[in-house]
This record gives sequence, C-alpha cells and structure tokens, in this order.
Amino acid sequence: MRFVIAEPRDLPEDRIYSKERRLIEEIKKELAEGRRCQVFAVYTQKHDVTARIQRILSDEGLRTAVLRASVGTSKREAWYARQIKDGVQVVICHPKLVETGLDLLDFPTILFYESGYSLHTLRQASRRSWRIGQRRPVRVKFLCSEATMQTSCLRLMGKKLLVALTMEGKFAGEGLQSIDEDDDMLSAMARELVERNGIGETADAIWRTLNTEHQKLFPTTVHCSDDAASTETANVPLDTQSDTAGLFEEVIDTGSIFVFGRRPESLSGRKRRGRPAVPEQASLFGFS
Repeated sequence: MRFVIAEPRDLPEDRIYSKERRLIEEIKKELAEGRRCQVFAVYTQKHDVTARIQRILSDEGLRTAVLRASVGTSKREAWYARQIKDGVQVVICHPKLVETGLDLLDFPTILFYESGYSLHTLRQASRRSWRIGQRRPVRVKFLCSEATMQTSCLRLMGKKLLVALTMEGKFAGEGLQSIDEDDDMLSAMARELVERNGIGETADAIWRTLNTEHQKLFPTTVHCSDDAASTETANVPLDTQSDTAGLFEEVIDTGSIFVFGRRPESLSGRKRRGRPAVPEQASLFGFS
C-alpha cells in the first residue's frame, strides 16, 4: 500500500529564479569576452531542465543549442562543428554525453548548472575544454543554491575528488583524513543529513582547497586578475526567501601547460647533460 506524504505544487514556469538569473549573468559576462559556454544539466527526462534553460537563454537573445542522446557518439563532433558554424553561443547537454572522446576547444567556459553524483563523469566533463591545443584559460564554474542539498552534494563531491587525487599521488595534502565510510554519494549525503545535520566544512572551502592544491602543481603565470586562478563563492538573494545562490569557480591556467610539438621555454636554453660514467662493478650473483 502506498502512502502519500505530500504533493508539492510545481513552481510557476513563467518566473526566472535566482539560480537561472545567475546563469544568464555568467553567460553574458563570458560572451562579452568572446568565450562560448558549455552548460551541463543532469535532469533531461521528466523534468527536462535543458529545455527550460534553452528557452530562458533564447528569450534573452542568446543563440543556444541542446545536444541530445539521440545524436550518435560518432556524430557529436560533427554536430558541434555545425553549431559553431551556425553561430551558436551556448551548448546545453548532459555531462555524460561529452565525458569522453570530445575536445571542446571552442568552449573555454564550462558551467555546471547541475553536477550530478558521479565523480567520474564530473572529472571527465569538466576537462573537455582543457585539452592539447587550448590557448585560452579554461574556466569551470558550479552553480548551486545555498542551504540546500545542492550545496551538500558539491561539498561531498569536492571531498571525494580531493581524496581521489591524493590517492592517485597528484596531491600530497591531508585529503585522506577526510575520507568517508560510504563510497556511494547518495548514502554519504543521507548520512550527513540525518546524523550531522549539515555541520562541517562548506562547499566553497572544499573547492578552494582543491584549487589551492592545483596551483601547487600548475603555478599560474597570467598576471591579469580576471584570468588568475581562483575559487570564489558569490551569493545572490532568492526571490522571496532568505536562501542564497552560490557559484563555485575554478580557472585552469593554460599558460603553464605543455603543448604537443612545442619546446617548453624553460628548456629552450638548457644544455643536455652527459650521462655519468658507470664504474665497473662485479655482479652480485655470478652465473656460469
């Protein structure tokens, strides 16, 4: 037997909410700098967020397109090429559709309107523009509404990512100390909601730590403050509530990345040292 606890009403579709307003603001700011935007959303079936985002952006005069799963894997690269030729400024899709095999060099700004719960998908999709041949700084931004499960999700994803990178040997920080018992993201969120009631590090602090660790590996060389690597949290008020919407941003400086076919400047004047002579030494184990 099914018990109906509540039947919440759908929000009015004719209103533009704070998170959507922030998305429009960020996209317009990026387009003003000549940077196309890739927007990711994970709800594409019953609650088709991608279609709503396209309608909202189109009403603002922005040329948008939605990549659907109906476009075959082998045809998606050509699909992107057609959109760029047609003057599309913003492409919207589920992150799994582009997580592998695509280089989105023409979209240096990536906006996660929804991140989902798969750490693998997030890591792959967030690096689609940071590929060999990219000459502009890549910006990856995450939007969420504060004091909601969206913030808890981003904070836990940041923790999992910090631990994963530490275990891979890329970071030497204290990420292993923050590992949780649950491997499943939904279980970790449920445990935190019931047991901890949301008490702990904030999402922006977690992602700021990730960005700090990243800068240790790739020190930024761009002096322009707009392109400097940073992790920021920006708040805007909701329409009628006291909650706020936040934005988590990561900037990848491509100035310090090795480009295939180009000799690094730091090695251009370096002389190759000869290999020191190995002294003759008897073998530890003799064979006859």
